[in-house]
Amino acid sequence: MFNRNRCLRQVAAIASITSLMTGCGILSSDSSEDEGPVVVGTTSAPSTLDPAASWDSSWELFRNIYQTLLSYPYGASTPEPDAAENCEFTDSSNKTYRCELREGLKFSNGDPLDAKAVKYSIDRIRDIDVEGGPAGLLGSLDRVQALNDREVVFHLNKPDATFPFVLATPAMSIVDPDSYPADKVREDGKVLGSGPYSLQSYDEGKKAELVRNDNYNGYAERKSGAVTIRYFQDSGDMVSALREHQLDVAFRGITADDILALQTRESQKEFQVVESASTQISYLVFNPKDPWAAKPAVRKAVAQVLDRPAIAHKVYQDTVEPLYSMVPKGLTGHTTGFFDDFGQPSNSKAKQILADDGITETVPLTLWFTTDRYGSETKAEFEEIKKQLEGSGLFKVTLKSRPWKTYVQGYLEGEYPVFGRGWSPDFPDADNFIAPFVGDKNALGTPYPAPEITGKLLPRSRQESDRANVEKEFEEAQKILVEDARLIPLWQGRQYVAANNDIAGAERALDPSTIMTVGTLYRKTSW
Repeated sequence: MFNRNRCLRQVAAIASITSLMTGCGILSSDSSEDEGPVVVGTTSAPSTLDPAASWDSSWELFRNIYQTLLSYPYGASTPEPDAAENCEFTDSSNKTYRCELREGLKFSNGDPLDAKAVKYSIDRIRDIDVEGGPAGLLGSLDRVQALNDREVVFHLNKPDATFPFVLATPAMSIVDPDSYPADKVREDGKVLGSGPYSLQSYDEGKKAELVRNDNYNGYAERKSGAVTIRYFQDSGDMVSALREHQLDVAFRGITADDILALQTRESQKEFQVVESASTQISYLVFNPKDPWAAKPAVRKAVAQVLDRPAIAHKVYQDTVEPLYSMVPKGLTGHTTGFFDDFGQPSNSKAKQILADDGITETVPLTLWFTTDRYGSETKAEFEEIKKQLEGSGLFKVTLKSRPWKTYVQGYLEGEYPVFGRGWSPDFPDADNFIAPFVGDKNALGTPYPAPEITGKLLPRSRQESDRANVEKEFEEAQKILVEDARLIPLWQGRQYVAANNDIAGAERALDPSTIMTVGTLYRKTSW
């Protein structure tokens, strides 16, 4: 097991020696750049380069090449200013939110970044309104007003204490009005942002080359002058590249087998594994357009059969833990609703649930999963789910899969009867594990009318600035989700970053939404 405290003590000791010896010219502080870019591997490839079109894994790249008004410095759990110098609600009802921009902001090409650019960026998200895109995050926004070059005001149509969290998501990245059309998604494969790095080149699905943006004006660390991100469809290929030192860092999609192998005493001579808590979850979505998935009894029978501990142990070797609530552990509002209602897995209880609804025949279900977004274990996970459901004698399961980019399009078009999704939060609040999945417009592309949640519970919770005081609303919302069983949680993950031992900064690289900020990574100073 990687000892983070021991590692930090070692880094501190090296830093102390460095401070004593750099005056003699023995150490070079520029070694990281001299040795080329830090190379990061991930299974999380972007589906688009335009923030107006993305509510998915594209955010991993956006955080590093675009800038938002607010973001998360290391150690922060609530948003703090980035492109903004300061932001605040100016009224007691949480309906008017004002930001003042830093002075002299520029895009990477030197164009000025002003309040009009902020207004333009937010307005085009709503105007383009991509299906399954980030416009769904702006449901509480009425209008954006640019008062002058540096002041922008967001007028909300209802109280929303979570609005600063929304502004901190990479979906709200600021784009140059001269380079991004107002009425359609930019599709030329180019990027113009104001983030800590610029996108020097991009080979879709394979590689993104980032170089330091000299015009950046914000809080982000940039320990390396250049970073290359390589995208993998297979976790094994990614870890092999790490072991062969073709990568410096591997992130997202590392299998349990590889995590355990990298944590052995022998592997620790070359590699470090940084483990951190995570609110990442995995869950099943039932599409009401499908005649079988539309039946509450079928969904509840699936929930009754599923053996989450078996999935966590057999497939993930306990690197994840069973989850019985759409809101994960660690957040206000977490419950164990699915366990409370269904208890231990039971085929006989599931059979009775179906029988009570007049269903006596074997239920056919087609389950879809993505082959590359969440790592190679996803296939094994769905094979285990198929085994459990068919083992009950109640279901006949067909498994189908696609790569992420086409997989997303399929579920947004309502093509899949039942499909798997993972969710790393837009922001660390229970609201973000409920609101994105309900309502007519949601991140799943399957309308989910839930008027009690969308019309009462969420609006009531958003009036409360102290997020510790919204437990009751989220507990009530989750009772509704359990009763509907249209979303069935499976497990909650931990986050792992694997790196060569000559890389520092891995323990600082993940923000509260487990998005990697690559600027913290650098090669330890050479002797």
